[in-house]
Amino acid sequence: MSSLALRRLALTYRPNLSLYKQQRTFATSLPLCSDANNQTDQIRTVTLIPGDGIGPEISNSVQKIFDAADVPLNWESVDVTPVKSPDGKFRIPLRAIESVNKNRIGLKGPLATPVGKGHQSLNLALRKQFNLFANVRPCKSLEGFKTPYDNVDIVTIRENTEGEYSGIEHTIVPGVVQSIKLITEHASLRVCEYAFLYAKQNKREKVTVVHKANIMRLSDGLFLKSARQVAEKYPEIKFEEMYLDTVCLKMVQDPTQFDCLVMPNLYGDILSDLCAGLIGGLGLTPSGNIGENGAAIFEAVHGTAPDIAGQDKANPTALLLSGVMMLRHLQMSDKADRIEKACFDTIRDGKAITGDLGGKAKCSEYTAEICKRIKNS
Repeated sequence: MSSLALRRLALTYRPNLSLYKQQRTFATSLPLCSDANNQTDQIRTVTLIPGDGIGPEISNSVQKIFDAADVPLNWESVDVTPVKSPDGKFRIPLRAIESVNKNRIGLKGPLATPVGKGHQSLNLALRKQFNLFANVRPCKSLEGFKTPYDNVDIVTIRENTEGEYSGIEHTIVPGVVQSIKLITEHASLRVCEYAFLYAKQNKREKVTVVHKANIMRLSDGLFLKSARQVAEKYPEIKFEEMYLDTVCLKMVQDPTQFDCLVMPNLYGDILSDLCAGLIGGLGLTPSGNIGENGAAIFEAVHGTAPDIAGQDKANPTALLLSGVMMLRHLQMSDKADRIEKACFDTIRDGKAITGDLGGKAKCSEYTAEICKRIKNS
């Protein structure tokens, strides 16, 4: 890429730092706190994207559990099967985009995007459409489901819009490909601000910024500089800096030394899955993509499991706990707490859990047990 092209690219991504310094509405407008006191019985419409494979089954499970808890939600279900546009490319149906645009909140099951078929990724489309800049994944050990690690309680906060996933790559000559890692001050400040606000409002004691600024001195150096700048405004929260490889080493030695981590896009993709593995896998891990002005998409990040689709064997826990995150985002913490407790109690009891959790129950039986516990609470 020529120097002129690089300069044009830099101008394209020039951040509006004055907006960040003056308003910072991307963070302060979000209901971050998991124990918010503001409760509401107002009925809220939420976009539901059931997904592929086991997606419809686990989405149905979540709906039944929410009904048992009398959650004041209307579900607007949309189909996101890609359709062919006039230019010959496959795109997400406009109705799905319009639904999220209207409701601002969505819950999404797992999706299968065929590789090399020209289909637009819904995840990427939604992130761009609604500026979903922070991916948040809590990973907490579940009592009754034993793993090699105990007392894990970690939150990874991943910058969600740039880095190596910016999609800026090209072939220089046959056999030589260049991929550009994009890091901007605006996006770095924004996600670090979110991480510290999350830590403060959820009573987290420490934020660790993960980087490789010793090698990528300019790109990761800018992210690290931004984290340091934000950390100065939160002296009550312990702040530490750590290389990505060191974090991976220490994480598998003793994950309890970590609390809340913030990092660029690719590192977050890797570390969030590593942390999920500590507590049993992606089937137990919730996820939320947080955007500006209250927009958010909560999702199950595991696969579609087509081999068991339609067999009533799926585990809906990840999508259910993502729904719990969504309720807390909507300041319905009382409903979230009841559902979460019923789910955790069911897993701890171990009598009606799905096969991947070591039990023999069907998805419908696991769902029914959670519903029963909610109604009896």
